[in-house]
Amino acid sequence: MYHQKQIVTGLVIFVLLLTFPFWFSLGQASYESPDPKLPEGEEQCIEPTQWMRANHMELLNQWRDMSVRQDKPVYVNSAGRKMEISLQKTCMDCHTNQAEFCTVCHDTAAVSPYCWTCHIAPEEVSNGQ
Repeated sequence: MYHQKQIVTGLVIFVLLLTFPFWFSLGQASYESPDPKLPEGEEQCIEPTQWMRANHMELLNQWRDMSVRQDKPVYVNSAGRKMEISLQKTCMDCHTNQAEFCTVCHDTAAVSPYCWTCHIAPEEVSNGQ
């Protein structure tokens, strides 16, 4: 075959360049996990922390359906605690700073929530700075 050595060398270089991102970052996290500032004074969110991190959007969708479509204004969590179904009055009562809590995680996950198309975004609370 003509130019067999050059073709094989070119293919090896091509495969190395193509797979470089995979083996270069082997064993490293692809991104740093966000560390949002959690609210003070509360022992637990609506549900346990790990559950909320994984399922909060499903919970908000469930709340929307319960409140708007089924006219049920109260949610009972897994611990039996009753709370009002309200993004403003329940969620944003503890998580008062949208930039430090919501936006940090949503930016890392590259998602654009549509909560604020209907709801009023909370005003940022200044800490005397």
